[in-house]
Amino acid sequence: MAAVATAEEEEYEAVLCVKPVVHVYRVPPRASNRGYRAAEWQLDQPAWSGRLRITAKGKVAFIKLEDKTSGELFAQAPVEQFPSIAVESVTDSSRYFVIRIEDGNGRRAFIGVGFVDRGDAFDFNVALQDHFKWVRQQSELARQAENPDQGPKLDLGFKEGQTIKLNIANMKKKEGAPGNTRPRPVSAGGLSLLPPPPGGKPAPVCPPGERPSSVSTPTQLPGTPITDSLLLWPQPDAPSAPADTWGDFAKASGSSSNQPQTNMGWVQF
Repeated sequence: MAAVATAEEEEYEAVLCVKPVVHVYRVPPRASNRGYRAAEWQLDQPAWSGRLRITAKGKVAFIKLEDKTSGELFAQAPVEQFPSIAVESVTDSSRYFVIRIEDGNGRRAFIGVGFVDRGDAFDFNVALQDHFKWVRQQSELARQAENPDQGPKLDLGFKEGQTIKLNIANMKKKEGAPGNTRPRPVSAGGLSLLPPPPGGKPAPVCPPGERPSSVSTPTQLPGTPITDSLLLWPQPDAPSAPADTWGDFAKASGSSSNQPQTNMGWVQF
């Protein structure tokens, strides 16, 4: 009990609405289940006039009727839910209400209250609605905190017949479209060559029987003169070829040889 009392003492009283002028009327007993009518209250002779304040402490709202000057409490009506029997609207006007007041000793009575301005009556009604809307939200949050598994679950699955469309540019090409495959270079002999390694230069492809011009000349050995003409001449089949076969080339290369020129059997026309 001590813990409950401490919790109640920690709750503060919030002011929801203040209206400086309100009139109080005696309400005749209701003869049937039909609603109250303000026309039956003798509106030109209010029983009391003063100030109205709506406060809230926890989930309960209090309608307090106070003296305008001293603030002395005339009567109050605790409201635990709205709409309810604690606050009822009349059937013939929007400026009048019937509230149930309590004295704290178990005695209750119904009185009528009325506002001069319709805007004040509207504010009175909205203040009560907003408070109990907040109460319902707090109750729902507390219930979800106690039972988190009972809350609504997010369903990310596809329903029957439901599709999804992705629009990603340059990610999908039609099969067989230009640029889809990179052709391999083919040599003159019909052989397919592998593509060059990344960053490397492709090797030159030469037709059969030709030599690339960029081939480096072999290193000259001592005592063995090698010229470009020798590289382009067909090599002999056997090492026993006559030594004077190279006579014409020796003269063409500028070598001074006194060997007689050998007839190679060529026919002159």
